[in-house]
Amino acid sequence: MAMFPPTALPDPIRAVIFDMDGTLIDTESVHHRAYEQTGKDIGWPLPREVLDAMVGINRDANAVMLAERMGPDFPLARFYDEADALFDATLAAGLSLRPGAPLILEHFRTSGIPMAIATSTVAPFAQQRLEQAGLLHYFDVIVTRSDVTHPKPHPEPYLLAASRLGVDIADCIAVEDSYAGVRSATSAGLATVMVPDLLPPDEEMTRLVSAVLPSLSDLRDLLLAPAEG
Repeated sequence: MAMFPPTALPDPIRAVIFDMDGTLIDTESVHHRAYEQTGKDIGWPLPREVLDAMVGINRDANAVMLAERMGPDFPLARFYDEADALFDATLAAGLSLRPGAPLILEHFRTSGIPMAIATSTVAPFAQQRLEQAGLLHYFDVIVTRSDVTHPKPHPEPYLLAASRLGVDIADCIAVEDSYAGVRSATSAGLATVMVPDLLPPDEEMTRLVSAVLPSLSDLRDLLLAPAEG
């Protein structure tokens, strides 16, 4: 898969494609804790490097990785059943947004800039999660794992989202938190902003993205800075 060099943010920005989990909604950390706790509960504690490798990756790819890393005796079905139950119970108690999410979404909405989601979560859970978080109405397009043949880190999710928005890739930006997401967006040719959640940017991420920012509020500030002069 070809990797493009860092791209300056387009001016003007005509569309924005957001990742969902870990970027807008604080669900990646909930998954992480559910996987960690479940591994301990079933007597198969997951090493930190395995937990980190699961971030931003779809379920199918994670299942293959777990089977390879943990061995043939790892109770994969039981692990997912119990981890999903723990995750769902946590989400039922309420969803938290990532810092600055309402600010940046309102900024783009009031600027008349269309927005899309490109997520590794399957339908209809992605839409349900956005609705529960009060964010569904912001998005003109939602591309889920169910919509693509090749999920992140392949570029297909971002290419499809841009196509459905009807906007040229060169006029879009992507906002991501994970390594897989950054690889997906940048290999599609999008100027990408990384707002890290669980994993700090490494040398590869820093090389690929247009900016690494502490929060979505900082993205809003960055976009407003030229106008404030």
